[in-house]
Amino acid sequence: MAVFGPFNFPGHLPNGHTVPALLAGNACVFKPSELAPCVAHIIADAFQEAGSPDGLVNIVHGGRETGAAVLDSEIYGLLFTGSAQTGLFFHRHFAGRPEVILALEMGGNNPLIIWEPADIDAAADIAAQSALLTTGQRCSCARRVIVPQGRWGDRVIAAIVDRAKALKIGAHTAHDAFMGPLVSVHAAQNALDFQMMLAKKGGTSLRRLKRMDRGAAVVTAGVIDVTEASDIPDKELFGPLMQIIRVDGFDQAVQRANDTVYGLSGGLVSDDDALWSRARAEMRAGILNRNRPTAGASGAMPFGGPGHSGNFRPGAYYEADYCAWPQASQVAEQATRLSGIGFPK
Repeated sequence: MAVFGPFNFPGHLPNGHTVPALLAGNACVFKPSELAPCVAHIIADAFQEAGSPDGLVNIVHGGRETGAAVLDSEIYGLLFTGSAQTGLFFHRHFAGRPEVILALEMGGNNPLIIWEPADIDAAADIAAQSALLTTGQRCSCARRVIVPQGRWGDRVIAAIVDRAKALKIGAHTAHDAFMGPLVSVHAAQNALDFQMMLAKKGGTSLRRLKRMDRGAAVVTAGVIDVTEASDIPDKELFGPLMQIIRVDGFDQAVQRANDTVYGLSGGLVSDDDALWSRARAEMRAGILNRNRPTAGASGAMPFGGPGHSGNFRPGAYYEADYCAWPQASQVAEQATRLSGIGFPK
């Protein structure tokens, strides 16, 4: 099995593929992201120390050319976590080859609905954590926060903006830092360009995402109201930029939440059990949390979602099932004559 890992969780997410594949009886070739290569060797060393025989877990490094060479080799499956653009390329690459298992986890344009809970500060905490954790570099981060029109919505938005302004930003060694740099200067420029595009389409900046003077990949958290914007592309921005959408009622909130080709994660912040029942039935997301950040997920549970977020092969606990082919047997201790089918006696 070939395992292609992402940069944002270079240990946890590849292990969510590798360990189930090994449990199902496969060997693995792991290509880590070229943006975060070093963790792969820590993983390989850990497997060896645990007694894994040589050749069971193999590491190959490189970018597109290395990935292409792995794809064109004699693999039985590709287990991938990464962008939708790359995942769709893999889907096309293996078209007409049903013998190759393909498991895709491709991120999302994730919604978080906040609907008048009693504790506004708690709601703002959940929203900020959902959108800005790990500098927005989690595929389960909330990209779109949906709130009701009116005074209550104004109050929770103000509380969210206060949190975006107050976040501590620094190196991973700073004990009080909430956000660090983006993975690259290119990623920082993508975030700035995406914010500018939203503004040109009618978005109103409530807190600008901008570069800081401590490094070209270090940016502040941004919040932009896109309620009046039009023709917004349905894309996942991997960065700390939260889009605010105001709606007139809960029906419209659910409709806007589902207005995406993705379906990885989503959430509802509400004290109303009836609204949670509706959200579970109507929101299209493989990971759906209530009164918890969208970015929280357990490795013991399935991880994936419909649409362009994946191909219905959720990782983690469920993955061992599709990393092996099933075999069904009907068995008798010895051969006996079959009756009633017209054979001669």
